[in-house]
Amino acid sequence: MENNKILNFFVLIGRAGLSPVLTLGRVGIFLATAIFWTFVPPLKVGRLIKQIYFIGSKSITIVSLTGAFTGMVLALETFYAMRKFGAEALLGPTVALSMIRELGPVISALMITARAGSALTAEIGIMRITEQIDALELMALNPYRYLIVPNLLAGIISFPLLAALFDVVGIYGGYLVGVKLLGLSAGTYFGEMKNFVDITEILHGTYKSLTFGILVTWICCYCGYTAGYGAEGVSKATTRAVVASSVLILIGDYVLTSLLF
Repeated sequence: MENNKILNFFVLIGRAGLSPVLTLGRVGIFLATAIFWTFVPPLKVGRLIKQIYFIGSKSITIVSLTGAFTGMVLALETFYAMRKFGAEALLGPTVALSMIRELGPVISALMITARAGSALTAEIGIMRITEQIDALELMALNPYRYLIVPNLLAGIISFPLLAALFDVVGIYGGYLVGVKLLGLSAGTYFGEMKNFVDITEILHGTYKSLTFGILVTWICCYCGYTAGYGAEGVSKATTRAVVASSVLILIGDYVLTSLLF
């Protein structure tokens, strides 16, 4: 009897340890399958354009609004800190580097996840529980090619463009606060940027955005594709997708920052 209890205890530990490994394996196979079908023609161009519009164009407003206020707050806080050291002239480069390196890729990715990622998961999840994905297979349409690949490519295209928009709007938001509100010279604000911001900084921010675009669409598509049945299953899949994507964005940002800088 005692031996059975000990055996059951180790079985529970083994199951608890294997479950995350199995999940990682399924997620990895899902991405590998999607990448494989990306290079198998024909590409669903119409579906790709539709998803670029859904993920990219419809996120412009929230990304622009967030970028503007992020730049304004950053400039306001930075100006008063730099004034203590007599370095107000470096406000422009500080805002620009902060936006391009970190805030632009990360915050824009989080905003897109909240708006488009959640909707994407819910859409695919509803298709799963209403058996529309099964219907695609019956019609000899590959679900990966029709659903996953266009979203993956749309994320790769849209995320860097939206991050660039976030950066530009944020820099001009900092300009409004630094120049129009606090009285800094416009020439000083923009003139110092060329001495500190180069193409390397822009490329590093672009690499981050590309990575986040893959991560978010990958996780959201997987959670929707494997959603449980019923409204509860879709809601849990959507919550899981948003939380996992947000955490992976922050972890990925740290890893990429360590590697790039």
